[in-house]
Amino acid sequence: MSRPVTTVTPRTSVKEAARILSSHGFTALPVVDDDERLIGIVTEADLVAGRLPRDPRTREERTDRALGATVGEVMTSPATAMSPGTDLATLSRALLDARIRAMPIAEGAQVVGIVTRGDIVRVFARSDSEIAGDVRRHLSIYGGPGRWHVEVRDGVVHIADELDDETDRHVATVLAEAVPGVVSARAVAAHRGGI
Repeated sequence: MSRPVTTVTPRTSVKEAARILSSHGFTALPVVDDDERLIGIVTEADLVAGRLPRDPRTREERTDRALGATVGEVMTSPATAMSPGTDLATLSRALLDARIRAMPIAEGAQVVGIVTRGDIVRVFARSDSEIAGDVRRHLSIYGGPGRWHVEVRDGVVHIADELDDETDRHVATVLAEAVPGVVSARAVAAHRGGI
């Protein structure tokens, strides 16, 4: 997740929120109250809706609706948030299912970060050597150094276990799948056709 997170209040002007989004390359901003509690989210779409002049070449009737001047008038509330311990797959599915680009991360009602689709893409863009290094570190803590042979190809982790312990291989698989950028993992006994 990205942190510290930039937030706005309901009193922030729409123009200022647009400036913040534009200058930082953000797609959404969490909206917090005076006690820093999450109360909504304002997105690019919220800020743009109804603000572009109609094309004079068309015969569209202009529907002049009152445009909000503050974030509080255009934000989506309440905002959906997830906790810092949320599984990346769960968070990704929530972003895709809801067709949103950003998810505030909150501990209770306090915003502690934000995850965007771009953040998730960066996780999957990690190199295989970075992923392999992280998997090796996790496995050495669990089973000791030198026990595991790890290879990674396109985010798919292959682990060979020097010992023949089915429970340890299961744990190794779970530990490897928790590493950012891992697509899947499989551990086998080294003498049974390991890597």
